[in-house]
Amino acid sequence: MKEKIQEAYALYTRQIDAIFQEISTQSEDRLNHRTNSGWSALQTVHHLLLVEEGSLRYIKKKMSHDPILNRVGSGARFRSLLLWISLQSPFKFKAPKTVSEEHFPERSSLPELRARWQDVQQSWQDYLEQMPSNWLDKAIYRHPRAGLLGWIQVIDFFRHHTARHAKQIRRAIASANEIM
Repeated sequence: MKEKIQEAYALYTRQIDAIFQEISTQSEDRLNHRTNSGWSALQTVHHLLLVEEGSLRYIKKKMSHDPILNRVGSGARFRSLLLWISLQSPFKFKAPKTVSEEHFPERSSLPELRARWQDVQQSWQDYLEQMPSNWLDKAIYRHPRAGLLGWIQVIDFFRHHTARHAKQIRRAIASANEIM
């Protein structure tokens, strides 16, 4: 089970690497250009980074108290499915305050964001590697809208959330290319 969780996280990190590879050819001005309807490409990347950082911080804090945890059951899998459906929908959702634009800069640098994300990814990999086996089948994360999720559902959320925002990143770059 631990290997399955680590493999899911590795797949997710490849998704992030592909996004950074895709946007690396753009100028910082284009990446920092805000669209009329929302965030710049780098602000969107920053949002994704904050989600991953905050999620790890939450899990570390929760697990440091040696909580009594429920097993992941069909309810968590169902909530994960509903979360996936909502992330596939065309509807916009307001970002939770802790990962909203008030927490990221107006302008940022792609290399700085990439380096910070690599640190976060390494922290995740280290945490997953040292994770005790009795945590593997537990609901460890409370998503703001979907409720309690297990490890695989958390990583699935990251993947689907990132895929949704990758479209937003591409739209922001396209908008910048039209203007610049």
